[in-house]
Amino acid sequence: MIVALALLAYCVVLATVGVRTLTSGARYIEREPRLGILAWQALSFSMLASTVLAGVALTVPTVRISTDVADLLTACAMALRAQYAAPGGAASGATGAVLAVAVLGRCAFCLARTFRAALVTRARQRETLAIVGRPDVDLGVTVVEHDQPAAYCLPGRGRRIVLTSGALATLGSIQLASVLAHERAHLRGRHDLVLAAAEALDHAFPRVKAFAVARGEIGRLIEMAADDAACARTDRLVVADALLTLAAQPVPAAALGAGGTTSPSRIRRLIGGVTPLSRPRAAAGSAAALLVAILPVILLSAPAVTALGLNYCSSQAMGTPSTSVAAHSTPLS
Repeated sequence: MIVALALLAYCVVLATVGVRTLTSGARYIEREPRLGILAWQALSFSMLASTVLAGVALTVPTVRISTDVADLLTACAMALRAQYAAPGGAASGATGAVLAVAVLGRCAFCLARTFRAALVTRARQRETLAIVGRPDVDLGVTVVEHDQPAAYCLPGRGRRIVLTSGALATLGSIQLASVLAHERAHLRGRHDLVLAAAEALDHAFPRVKAFAVARGEIGRLIEMAADDAACARTDRLVVADALLTLAAQPVPAAALGAGGTTSPSRIRRLIGGVTPLSRPRAAAGSAAALLVAILPVILLSAPAVTALGLNYCSSQAMGTPSTSVAAHSTPLS
């Protein structure tokens, strides 16, 4: 029970203090958008892992880690028998099992639904583009006749970059190169998968504000990462000018584009200049994100590691299972 409560408390801390820490450090994170994406992913994953593992902790007791598989299986069976024979043991075990299965099932369902909806939407858009669009072999894009300048990409199978004729007429050659570099960065990095996972978690648990914040921040940081990829090809002020041209046009559903609602903050970031984090700071940030992600597993395994030095009764003295387990196992619940 103690480990389960610790895991749930850790989840609450991440959803409150963790979210406030990342949002308050937005300017610092914007210096390395990919690290920021990793941090938000680690926070979201760790919240889920903490909840699921708390359910596991209530369901399955921990026994001493052993290199002898036979002894380990025997100890596990004895610990389970002792837990579910105790008053309240079956109730806490059932509660933990329901919690873990419900969270995992909800996540799997929403992930599948989100990915399926994106696939269907993109398939319809590709069918439409096959009718109204024309390929530009030199640029490697699909051009749609429209006066308003717009640019976006359709990731996944049959991926493509779409430009309007207005964009081709308005953007200069260097600006156009920066826009194409931005869209290719989306396709190359499979940013659609990252964003779809964040959207699925937000849909799965709409009452958890942390997932909604993570979804918005990940979407913004993905665009900044693509902006940085474009800046590697051209000057940042050229990228900012191109974004200003495309800012007013919304991005179609299930697509990723240089324009959209995040454009103003990204333009200000590019005009103000971006100083990337030093390698030691970036490495420290990555290590911190990794620690946040794996801490739930550490919390769950701690009792088993602590019990490593305990002595089990010999196999000849296994005749009193409940006594042996009570003396030599460390239950999670």
